[in-house]
Amino acid sequence: MTAHEAALVLEDGRIFRGDAYGKVGRTLGEVVFTTGMTGYQETLTDPSYHRQIVVQTAPQIGNTGWNDEDDESKQIWVAGYAVRDPARRPSNWRSRRSLDEELARQGVVGIAGIDTRTLTRHVRELGAMRGGIFSGPELGSDEEMVAAVRASAGMVGASLAGDVTTAEPYVVPAIGQKRFTVAALDLGIKSNTPRMMAERGIEVHVLPLSSTMDEVLSINPDGLFLSNGPGDPATTDQQVELARQALDRRLPLFGICFGNQILGRALGRGTYKLRYGHRGINIPVIDAETGKVAITAQNHGFAVEGEPGEEFGTDFGRAMVSHHCANDGAVEGLRLLDGPAFSVQYHPEAAAGPHDAAPLFDKFVDLMSEAR
Repeated sequence: MTAHEAALVLEDGRIFRGDAYGKVGRTLGEVVFTTGMTGYQETLTDPSYHRQIVVQTAPQIGNTGWNDEDDESKQIWVAGYAVRDPARRPSNWRSRRSLDEELARQGVVGIAGIDTRTLTRHVRELGAMRGGIFSGPELGSDEEMVAAVRASAGMVGASLAGDVTTAEPYVVPAIGQKRFTVAALDLGIKSNTPRMMAERGIEVHVLPLSSTMDEVLSINPDGLFLSNGPGDPATTDQQVELARQALDRRLPLFGICFGNQILGRALGRGTYKLRYGHRGINIPVIDAETGKVAITAQNHGFAVEGEPGEEFGTDFGRAMVSHHCANDGAVEGLRLLDGPAFSVQYHPEAAAGPHDAAPLFDKFVDLMSEAR
């Protein structure tokens, strides 16, 4: 196969040149970096990365190929992919094809052979920004490529969860004896989330993000779950209203990532865009009550307003900022002190690890047990 030249172009005019990886063509999106050294298959199939060009900080990617078991959804969702040193051939007993083949098969435009460390430092210093990958016949002059990037849509104000939600409700049955029924609002849910709830005896009804409280109540749920997802949380008025109705009914509520931001808004808090976000599987989070640190998986570009350990009043009683990021103090969790609701900004269902936060699903079970 003849190698095609490729370029990753940023909106500030910076250009990184390398080789085409995956599909040859052109793609536009927000350029972000992830610090995970493992789990690239889970990253690529995470719906929260919709419309983002993901840069891997780990230099070697693709060593274990692509298998048929580790997808977090039905497809690759990233807009584009940038790596430094792609594996020449995969080596793993579960591998079915190379990462390069899978990216091409699913039409994902990527670039390899660039200095991802320099690119990551650039994004860290100047913030996540719009970008594009151009390869083969789509390579144009520098001016043309920069102009195309600058004409593309940004992430602030982007309503993207509707692109990734399920079209129809579906049920993930409990494993063993059924103990609870949970309505899970799909804003971009990952496959491992209902799986981890099912392991705890929960029958999970995954519902489209446009579901109403009547549709939620029709399954007679013991709890409501708000999933992760892409886009700007300021665009989720309907889902915020659903969360408020659940809080009003004292229906146990658990939110992850986008769900944390929706609960935050339901409790009267604003949200804002982080400079470059938190993405990776090695991010330290501090529990305000115990002082314990958990190493967590994260993927978010927006955050809830608040200070570490802060208590504040809401329409539903007192609440607190239960967790914060050790690196920058960003809100990483909320808890309603006068009601059965809590959320975290990180991912306790992280299939590629770490698993420090997995017991949060047990906390949700305890909340539903107490509500009964």
